[in-house]
Formats: sequence, C-alpha cells, structure tokens
Amino acid sequence: QVQLVESGGGLVQPGGSLRLSCAASGFTLDNYAIGWFRQAPGKEREGVSCISSRDSSFDYIASVEGRFTISRDNAKNTVYLQMNSLKPEDTGVYYCATRMQFCVDTPQWYKYWGQGTQVTVSS
Repeated sequence: QVQLVESGGGLVQPGGSLRLSCAASGFTLDNYAIGWFRQAPGKEREGVSCISSRDSSFDYIASVEGRFTISRDNAKNTVYLQMNSLKPEDTGVYYCATRMQFCVDTPQWYKYWGQGTQVTVSS
C-alpha cells in the first residue's frame, strides 16, 4: 500500500526554521518525483518545491527561493523540506505528493498524497 507521511510541522516565530519530512512506504522513491505543496486557509493548494527522480530541484514560489531547500535520502525513502527564515505568509498545511520521474507544479498531476502537516509562523 502506497503511503506518504509528513512530519515536522509546528508553530514557529518569524525568522525561525523547520524541517519537514515526507516518509514513503509501499514503494521506493528512486523513480519518483516528490513535490511539496501548501494550502493556506481560504486559498488554493499551491506548489512549493519539487525534486525529480534525478535529483533536479525546483522552487515554484519566488518567495521561497533561497529560504527553502528540498532534498531526498533514497536510503531512508524520505524527502525533506528545510525551511529557513520563515515568514507569516508561509503558514499553511504542507503536503507532499508523488508522481513518476518529473516535477510539475500542478497538484492534479500528482497521484499519491500525504495527510499534511500544519506549519504556523506567528509571534
């Protein structure tokens, strides 16, 4: 059974850091792209970052460039999203999702999704 489980969310002050994890089970990540998406209250889900099966990474939101870093550890079957210099506008539920090989920023092209982890940036 394919499963993705996110963890690492929480409440953090502006300027703080969090590292989100997306642990996969039921399949191996080697041939898959993993995308991170977020959804703020009242807003549509948007692509944040993605890493392809060949370790090419993409940022889909200009404001996260230089602050967020996506990485993968195939030995642990896990993808990470390191988030630094967090801002209140980064608040939302963060989801990871997977699709074959290539990254795209459109949620509907991803087949499997995790349940999400809440990130709240507030003083």
